[in-house]
Amino acid sequence: MTSSSGDYTATLPRKRMGSGVLLRDDDGRILLVEPVYKDYWELPGGAVDADESPYDAAVRELKEELGLSIAPGRLLVVDWVPPRTGRTEGVMFVYDGGILDATRTGEIHLPADELRGWAWSTLAEAQQRLSPLLARRVAVALEAVTDGVTGYLEDGTRVV
Repeated sequence: MTSSSGDYTATLPRKRMGSGVLLRDDDGRILLVEPVYKDYWELPGGAVDADESPYDAAVRELKEELGLSIAPGRLLVVDWVPPRTGRTEGVMFVYDGGILDATRTGEIHLPADELRGWAWSTLAEAQQRLSPLLARRVAVALEAVTDGVTGYLEDGTRVV
């Protein structure tokens, strides 16, 4: 079966995608941002635009949200998220943003219309600030930093 354009792939289902970046300080704390439109914190990142790669979305979102030009490192986590009320299913990517020193941290500038604030957080603090799904994803991303193995998750739970 083909579409009127002749491209069978145009008839296949689409998935929502998002990219986040795990940034850490010298003490191993995680940088979290507080969106104005949500009641929980997140990793810096956001939706992947049409015809944009997940990696390019991560780079763009760091610039938009933090005012930082950073080339993230390796992929830490891929997380398939099932549909829920008000959201379609999605595939989320988390990249390693490395360690931000004090100089780079001082360069952070937030868009006031999008982010209320940011904070360095221990894993325990992050688990209190993040949604349960994001808390699980971040914990596996931190493991991936040290063990060198990209985690595949479904709904924030490691499958492989």
